[in-house]
Amino acid sequence: MGKRRRVAGRRKTRPAVLGAMIAVVVGGAGFGVYALYGGGAAADEGVSAEAGHQAVRTGPLTASEIRTASARFLTAWRQGRTAEAAAATDDPAAARRLLTGYTRDAHLKDVTLTAGKARGATVPFSVKATVAYRTLSEPLAYGSSLTVVRAKGDGKPLVGWHSSVVHPDLEDGDTLVTGASGTPPVTALDRDGGKLTAARFPSLGTVLDGLREKYGKKAGGRAGVELRVVRGKAARAAKLSDKTLVELSKGTPGTVRTTLDPALQAAAERQVDRQDRASTVALRPSTGEILAVANSGHGFNTAFQGSLAPGSTMKVITASLLIDKGLAEADKKHPCPKTFTYGGWKFHNDDDFEIKGGTLKASFARSCNTAFISQAKKLKDDDLTRQAQQFFGLSMDNWAIGVPTFDGSVPVQSAAQMAASLIGQGEVRMNPLNMASVAATVKAGTFHQPYLVSPSVDHRTLATASRRMSAKTLSQLREMMSYTAGYGTAAEAMSGLGPDYGAKTGSAEVDGQKKPNGWFTAYRGDLAAAGVVQAGGHGGDTAGPIVATLLRTGS
Repeated sequence: MGKRRRVAGRRKTRPAVLGAMIAVVVGGAGFGVYALYGGGAAADEGVSAEAGHQAVRTGPLTASEIRTASARFLTAWRQGRTAEAAAATDDPAAARRLLTGYTRDAHLKDVTLTAGKARGATVPFSVKATVAYRTLSEPLAYGSSLTVVRAKGDGKPLVGWHSSVVHPDLEDGDTLVTGASGTPPVTALDRDGGKLTAARFPSLGTVLDGLREKYGKKAGGRAGVELRVVRGKAARAAKLSDKTLVELSKGTPGTVRTTLDPALQAAAERQVDRQDRASTVALRPSTGEILAVANSGHGFNTAFQGSLAPGSTMKVITASLLIDKGLAEADKKHPCPKTFTYGGWKFHNDDDFEIKGGTLKASFARSCNTAFISQAKKLKDDDLTRQAQQFFGLSMDNWAIGVPTFDGSVPVQSAAQMAASLIGQGEVRMNPLNMASVAATVKAGTFHQPYLVSPSVDHRTLATASRRMSAKTLSQLREMMSYTAGYGTAAEAMSGLGPDYGAKTGSAEVDGQKKPNGWFTAYRGDLAAAGVVQAGGHGGDTAGPIVATLLRTGS
């Protein structure tokens, strides 16, 4: 049952060999999958069986298995045999729902799939199709990929299912829909009235999507007809916005003015493009206005929505806590041993350096971990959490900047994890927006919630901090950040930007990553900025030049 018999008389010609490649054309009515695959391993490699029992496939996937499994899926998809295509995956139910919607809801027809050379078990392929809705039609072209895996039961090669197989912008649970958009388009303007577009500023793609979702109806626009990604439950929980893929008829956009500065935005775009996986934010401490946001990867908005350990930039908050608690003062002696053990963990400084007879300011400027870890035994488990919330406005998930954000997380922890959080490790999570706000709070003397769209546009309420730092704590923080910018780990990046400045570097270790994430947060005059370069190494060397350039440009 269920097995197909070989049809008598079927041609048994082998595919033509082109050099070291094999060209395989998978045909059907009006269908062209043209695949180039490497290798020519026998189809029965990695198959074990006992007499009278069904074969169970084991071992690494062969080139033949990868070729056959991917071609089976792509052929069925193209020919509209949705159930068969779904059955060629390891999650038939989810695959069938999305593949059915590809035609029914997204109104895609005349699909052509062209597969490229497999890279291991991953097969890239390009898609060409037509979006046809009533009397409207537009071409669609994009690239995607699939990965062949072994089924858990019998080891059969199947396509590992994720929604991104159908389109790379899809998260699992998302759908593709063509029709009159529920959200009208918007024309986003910078603070000077210039038009903001993803073509002009590639980093703003996700920001513009968020602005449309938030203000499309409020700005008075009229929806057009388009193919769009409609986010599912998981993507919405991650604060991802719907995304337009093809516009079939233009709507009438409303207009939304932002706080972005075109010169700073252009500088931010240039800076992050020089690094892999870099993100940065610049804002005005006196008001909270966001002046620039950029990511070197133009997909996920790490600058606003990232959730990363901030490393030693967190010591700005921790230092304020120690001063408030009377456990340290900037110019008083403070321990910085090579190592310090707390909660069963042994914490180290970079290269196990120590500062004998030094002050908190010296430890802060050189980023001594043990100077902060050594105070853990004198703190309550929730002290750091309360400090971040009450004075810096973080970790309460209540910012309303105009687009989705992650507002930092400083959970209550105990023992070694609590100690690790003091130096921005453990479960503490931040992004450049959060850390730019930390520097801005020190500069302004109080927390101003960052915002991209003025609250006067929609009368929303901005978040506030419940407490303001004392003059004593604030002056010492500024003194330490200024000293770090002039003589500490931030000095090289901040050279020539003084004297009204302050900075803090950071390096955050990540499991399985050879180099730490490099962090940098700083202010100069009425401008604050922060940046991260993932897997970049020391923050002063990687994120530092990005931030310093923005501070110099905005002056």
